[in-house]
Amino acid sequence: MNTKIIGTGYDLPAFTADNDYLATLVDTSDEWIVERTGIRVRHLAKEETTTSMAVQAARRALEHAGVSAEDIGLLIVATITGDTETPSTACRVQAEIGAHKAVAFDINAACSGFLYGVHVADAFIRSGIYRNALVIGAETLSKIIDWTDRSTCVLFGDGAGAAVLCAAEEPGILSQSIGSNGDKWEVLACQGRPNENPLCEKGGKPGYLTMDGQEVFKFAVKTVPVCVEEALEDAGVTADDVKYFLLHQANKRIIQAVAKRLGQPEEKFPMNLDQCGNTSAASLPILLAQMDEQGLLQKGDKLILSGFGAGLTWGACLLEW
Repeated sequence: MNTKIIGTGYDLPAFTADNDYLATLVDTSDEWIVERTGIRVRHLAKEETTTSMAVQAARRALEHAGVSAEDIGLLIVATITGDTETPSTACRVQAEIGAHKAVAFDINAACSGFLYGVHVADAFIRSGIYRNALVIGAETLSKIIDWTDRSTCVLFGDGAGAAVLCAAEEPGILSQSIGSNGDKWEVLACQGRPNENPLCEKGGKPGYLTMDGQEVFKFAVKTVPVCVEEALEDAGVTADDVKYFLLHQANKRIIQAVAKRLGQPEEKFPMNLDQCGNTSAASLPILLAQMDEQGLLQKGDKLILSGFGAGLTWGACLLEW
């Protein structure tokens, strides 16, 4: 039994903030941001929430797949910006879309979260426990960003993407490679709610997202090619056999460096970061859904999905469309 993606969907906030808008908030410019990141526009939530965007992306993926929410046995949401500490975003999405038979839970693997969710769903489906799964990446990163810090606020955006996975006889997911290194957790982190129990001083505040940009760059450029090559080797597939390499949309320079290390032309590395920025766990499913929507993915195409993020975490998934 194989696992195949049969439907995708995405949702983005209505408000778009271009680089000129950010220049009114911090000392930056369109030229400075584009040169260093490739980002021109990002979507920022106002009325939207992590849950509402996840719901919209899920509904579109289910409609595209021709699958009822009642048929979903497993519902996973990858997010670091849930609207509630508890319950999980997945449980809230479950209620909204009517996936009453699903087991629902969240995964926190930051920008690798969608791949971790696919990895878990694939294992459940191959084992025969569930036949249909819904995996969503959803983030409202704008609520954990310090909007006075130009080193981070120019990078991130909000949005959600979703994919429906099902048991299939035909080829789907061919191989996966994921990993983590908690020794480097401080390189990219966001402190949580402070302890204000009777033994602690009050007045603490939740932290903002912090990042050592140079360390993240070195980590990504070194790690992504390795995990991609592991996934290819496991399936007996070469990089030349892959039509598209869909990488986490963090930085244009990172994607270009990975393409060079893999010896593949940049044309095989589609990007939407110029219009979406870094949407963390939502990055890969949004890109996948947009390419699907545009008719760029054909039956039989071999694709690599690969991400990296806080944890540090990383992963790669080789699949046949």
